[in-house]
Amino acid sequence: MALTIEWKHRIELWEKALWNACYRPLQTLYLEGFATTEHLTPQQALQRTFSPMPPGTAWGAKWEYGWFRTLVTISPEAEGKRVVIRINTGGVESVVWINGQPAGSFGWGHTEITLTRQAAAGQRFEILLESYAGHGHITVGDGPYPDGVESVPEPGPTQCVVGDSSVGIWREEIYQAAVDFSTLFDLSQLLDPRSLRACQIDEALMDATLLIDPELPEEEMLETIRAGRERMRPVLEKRNGPTMPTLFAFGHAHIDVAWLWPLVHTQRKMAATVLNQLALFEEYPEFRFLQSQPHLYWMLQQYYPEIYARFKQAVREGRVIADGGMWVEADTNLSGGESLIRQILYGRAFFRDELGVDSRVLWLPDVFGYSGALPQILKGCGMIGFATQKITWAYNGGEQFPYNIFWWEGIDGSAIPAHIFTDYNSEMRPRNLMERWNTRLQANGIHSMIQSFGWGDGGGGPTRDHLEFYRRVQDLEGLPRVRMASPAEFFEDLFAHGLPRERYVGELYFQAHRGTYTSQARTKRGNRRSEFALREAEMWGCAARALQGFDFTPQSLWEQWRNLLLHQFHDILPGSSIARVYEEAEAAYAEILAAAGQTAQQAARLLSGSGAGRTAFNSLPWPRRALFATPQGEVEVELPPCGWAAIPNQPADASPAPSARAFKAADGFGLENELLTARFNRRGELISLWDKETGREVLAGPANRLCLYKDVPTKWDAWDLDSMTELLPVATDEPVEMEVLTEGGLAARLRLRRRLHHSTVEQVITLRRGSRRIDFATCVDWQERHKLLKVAFPFNLHTNEVVSEIQFGHLRRPNHRSRQYDADRFEICNHKWSALVEEGRGAAVLNDSKYGLSARGNTINLSLLKSAMAPDMNADRGLQTFTYAVYYWNGSLLESGLLREAYDLNVPPLVVEGTSAAEPVSLFRLDQENIVIETVKPAEDGSGDIILRLYEGMRTATRCTLKTALPVQAASQTNLLEEGAQPLDFANGEIQLDFRPFEIKTIRLHV
Repeated sequence: MALTIEWKHRIELWEKALWNACYRPLQTLYLEGFATTEHLTPQQALQRTFSPMPPGTAWGAKWEYGWFRTLVTISPEAEGKRVVIRINTGGVESVVWINGQPAGSFGWGHTEITLTRQAAAGQRFEILLESYAGHGHITVGDGPYPDGVESVPEPGPTQCVVGDSSVGIWREEIYQAAVDFSTLFDLSQLLDPRSLRACQIDEALMDATLLIDPELPEEEMLETIRAGRERMRPVLEKRNGPTMPTLFAFGHAHIDVAWLWPLVHTQRKMAATVLNQLALFEEYPEFRFLQSQPHLYWMLQQYYPEIYARFKQAVREGRVIADGGMWVEADTNLSGGESLIRQILYGRAFFRDELGVDSRVLWLPDVFGYSGALPQILKGCGMIGFATQKITWAYNGGEQFPYNIFWWEGIDGSAIPAHIFTDYNSEMRPRNLMERWNTRLQANGIHSMIQSFGWGDGGGGPTRDHLEFYRRVQDLEGLPRVRMASPAEFFEDLFAHGLPRERYVGELYFQAHRGTYTSQARTKRGNRRSEFALREAEMWGCAARALQGFDFTPQSLWEQWRNLLLHQFHDILPGSSIARVYEEAEAAYAEILAAAGQTAQQAARLLSGSGAGRTAFNSLPWPRRALFATPQGEVEVELPPCGWAAIPNQPADASPAPSARAFKAADGFGLENELLTARFNRRGELISLWDKETGREVLAGPANRLCLYKDVPTKWDAWDLDSMTELLPVATDEPVEMEVLTEGGLAARLRLRRRLHHSTVEQVITLRRGSRRIDFATCVDWQERHKLLKVAFPFNLHTNEVVSEIQFGHLRRPNHRSRQYDADRFEICNHKWSALVEEGRGAAVLNDSKYGLSARGNTINLSLLKSAMAPDMNADRGLQTFTYAVYYWNGSLLESGLLREAYDLNVPPLVVEGTSAAEPVSLFRLDQENIVIETVKPAEDGSGDIILRLYEGMRTATRCTLKTALPVQAASQTNLLEEGAQPLDFANGEIQLDFRPFEIKTIRLHV
């Protein structure tokens, strides 16, 4: 029978009563403690002075930790019982030591810790806690803020108040009955109320409420509990038929490496979470727990070596699933291509060398979109599958993603099995399991999904509740089967039952969090500069080792690489963390740049010679004309590909012709060379770009037009950029000052100064001789709240798509909003360039540190700055420097020179003191300019071999010749992890290579 409302109310009341009766306090615990900002060991903390801190005591300034202690003596009443403690310090999270041993944690997901499962009267337990006070108000965006209101106000001198703490008996029989009861009640509410199964469950629950009497004295009440459990037992033992799907389950505690807390606090989060899991392993031998990020293992190893040793042993025993692929769960939109490879290279190496496991699945549950370059990277790194859930989180609407299990095909045609589930911090109650299956994206071709369970981000991971429910729902009639297994086992089962039929091509675009392409601009600039600085250091370090015996190994820059990869975590690089995270990120980038720069300088000086003068090094795989300042003026030097040349001390006597010139006109200013004439109005807007070669106007309207918009996202402030933002322009009609800065010669320059709302802008606009590129070197003193700054470039071109560079290639996306998915992509991600392309010409907007843009019709709008107010209320305020450029060409995209120009803007030549005054030297040459040498690095095995990473960048099959001047004895091709070498024909310093469109190749040179 279907439950009547009256019976349902009774069952709900009994369920609540059972859960409330699980804990019976025996005595109050009183705490004593102190607060500090130091990171202390327990031994150090116990040397400090502890003062009484009874309930009601206020403590905890910003960033402080409280150390608390108390003593528990087991009373005779608890003899033979399970005894637990509940301690409320008032802090956010607490790590707990019992009798000197790390034992567990308290947090919002973990409210009690078991002292003993079989208490003995008189037992004594010394309790020590380290509790985090917090750092003030936490917000991810609370909507519009009134003028003058701080979104993240500073906290007062104390943030926490000590609450009530106690020790008590955990009434295990009542707890087991509560889990039985909730399992069945949950299930009955999911079934057809007229089904036989639902009726039998309802009858059992009704009878149980008649049998269980919570009001009786202890022993009599427990007898009724046993009778109620016995009545429920038959319906709990019913098993499924053969056609039920399977959920592959494992414990999980998604721990953001940094987010609404600083990196240093993540160390405690990791320790707290691991301690909870170690305790569960002892009681639940079937339990398995996924910990994905090597950096978190590394943190634990550095700061809690005793806990790490126990956790590492659990990995060896198979209780901990050590898998995930990357060093951290990195953003894949913004990170460079080589960085993504290093994430997996170093991540898999840690799993293998330190933990003795082979990580084969990329686990990225919380990343904000997935690059179309990833399938090739994953396949080249030996991965067997990719799993995420974030794509389903389209809370502002949009076109639903079609699949849960599918082949994901990347921009080069590589494909890898992929799985999209729907939550990474699930519970294990029947309603969660049924929801997982019933909300799947596809009906056919699917028989299983992943179910990761546990409390994340400070919740401390799974609890006993998760595992007790698991024991009841593994094969419970009416629910999907649940199997404790790893992500790798999920994919292996998928292979065994037949690979997916569905295929999805291109990037996995996330229909939210579009503001993360722009938020925290200084961090994004630091990332771009650091990636190229490490590239530079590795190239010249390898060259100097091969030619001059320079001490350079794979370990030389490991700390800098680890630091870079760490800050590519998906809540750091995207710009969605608190202010302290970005203060520390900017300091980290400064250290990376200093160390990489020092290595590059030392190596280059060995290569350049010690004679008087200067030498310029070009790490790009094509020749370039570079400008250098001398006391007598600018000089232009032809630099060979991947090589170096001396810089003259002064310009040549004869002025170069033709040259560039800057001029002032009646209605504005202009720049001109032999290819282009650019005219600017008095607002600094580029109103004409005349192509002399074809006699055509390039622009369709004013360009370099700075557009300011009101930007108040409806949900996640730093993360989102809503579609209505473009409907909220802010007037920017303040006066503009312009002047000719450099009249002419090798380069002509204009300077622009202006106010922009509450901010100021200065630009130096440069056109060089013989160039089709105009650079806009920009400095902004940004003082806005909830504003978005874009720069618009409308072109006189017609196309239905915008071409944007991503890692190792480019994507084509619509520049219209004809269908829902077209409209959903109103803000997209690019790396160094985006272009509008006709068959015989095109125009591009280049950048040195910007990622977000919108393209509508014939206009590219590059996003420059976004001033979110949460979780960092001063995001991006202060000085911002960056350069963008406009570039125009005639001919096909393949012949455009676009790759050269974009790299040239991002990779300035390296200049060192000293020169040999010899002929220019080129270490590597390619005869096709659509092939890029992205990386030159030492082989990871320490052999002294050199690894080259090359890719095809223009989407066309290409045969090319790689020529090297290094003393190479042989060459081979490997996978991206430098494994599986296949010999290549190598003669006279040359290798013939065939590339498919967007293919990445890894070449090992045996020096």
